[in-house]
Order: sequence, then structure tokens, then C-alpha cells
Amino acid sequence: MQSFRLATLFLTVPVFFLSGFISENVEAASIRMGNVVPGTNVTKQVQSMKELKFENLVAQETDFSCGAASLATILKYAYGRSDVTEETVLQGMFEISDAEQAKKMGFSLLDLNNYVETVGLRGRGYKIDEPALDTVSIPVIVLLDLDGYQHFVVMKKVVGDRVYIGDPALGNKVMDRSEFVEAWNNVIFAVVGENFDTHTVLLDPDQPLTARRLADVFSPVPKQQLLDFGFRHAEVF
Repeated sequence: MQSFRLATLFLTVPVFFLSGFISENVEAASIRMGNVVPGTNVTKQVQSMKELKFENLVAQETDFSCGAASLATILKYAYGRSDVTEETVLQGMFEISDAEQAKKMGFSLLDLNNYVETVGLRGRGYKIDEPALDTVSIPVIVLLDLDGYQHFVVMKKVVGDRVYIGDPALGNKVMDRSEFVEAWNNVIFAVVGENFDTHTVLLDPDQPLTARRLADVFSPVPKQQLLDFGFRHAEVF
């Protein structure tokens, strides 16, 4: 695997995004279908469009919390910390940053890094070039410039010309690789430490239903590769 070059510049640029991204709550419901088999009733749980859009993703509830929601997503779905919410991460980040500044301008990557250390994990920032995207084998946080707005998202995986994104404002989506590269600052932020789930659902996003995509088969992260991202030997083996 290509070695990553450590980015010593942990971003201090505040990050924020547009408001109006979370709509009213629309939740799943059960539907009953009678006489599918004569004399029986079948109940099937269905998900709303919003739930599908934000499946395995923590949505941001404020216009400055994309970083907190991205961190919460990784902690919850890659480290099994099921009790983590955007609110708990926000509370922790307010304690180690300038809360008023964060509410006005958003959190920086340095704030994310400092928070990660308070929960017993480590943050690792790497400056990489575009071809190295294919070697990123764990979900990471990246900063995108979207029409002038700096926005944190979770980059789940890269497959060929597609980049699978967990956007805490807009939901799960697939970006064209060239579009992603144009918006990206070439930095990835990895959260490393004990109890990383090598089978995390973040590495198994829904695939487009085309024959061309059938070759995209999920596989867990090889343990040896985790060492390249800053995991310790004792945390992997």
C-alpha cells in the first residue's frame, strides 16, 4: 500500500454549511397486507425516504455541526459506540473549543482531533494525492468546498470513478470522482484506536443496480492495512 504523508497542518479554518438541510421527521411504519396467503395477514416494516437517505449516518441538526455529526457517524458505526449522538459529540467539543466561535463559524479539523483524544482514540491527518484515494481502506472524514462552503463529510470508500459519501446534511450519496477531487483539499482525517470494526457498515454502501457494478463486492479491511493509518499493532492483532 502506498504510504500516506502526514499532514502537519491540522486545519484551523472553521467549517460550516447551509441551513435548511433537515426536514420534518418522517419515520418508518408498518403496513399490513391481507390475503397474500388466504386467511393470513402479513406485516412488513418499511422505511421512509428520509430514513433510507440517512441510513447508517448521523444527520446534522445545526448549520455548524457537520464535523460533529461526521465524527458521531464514525464513532457509532465504525467503533460500535451506539450511545453516541451528534448532541453528545457537540457537548464534548464545546468543552475543548471556543463554543461561541464554533456556533458562528463551525468547528475546525483541529477541534475534531482534540475531541477524538478525549474519548480514548487518536486522530490522524494525511495529505495524499488523488491516485492514493484507491488505497484508503477505512472510512475517513474529508473537507469539501461546495460552492464556497467548507463542509465535513464521511468518505466511506472509493470504487473506480465513484466516491461513496456520508453527508450529514444531505444523506448518503455517490459523487463522481472528478467532482469529488475538484471539491476536496487532499486531506483525509482518520480516527484510529481500539475496537475498530473491520466489517463496519460504512464500508458496505448500497451499490447502483447495474451489471457494471456487480463486481463491487464488500470485503473487510485487512488488518495489516490498518497499521498504515496509525493503528497500533496491539489494536489490530
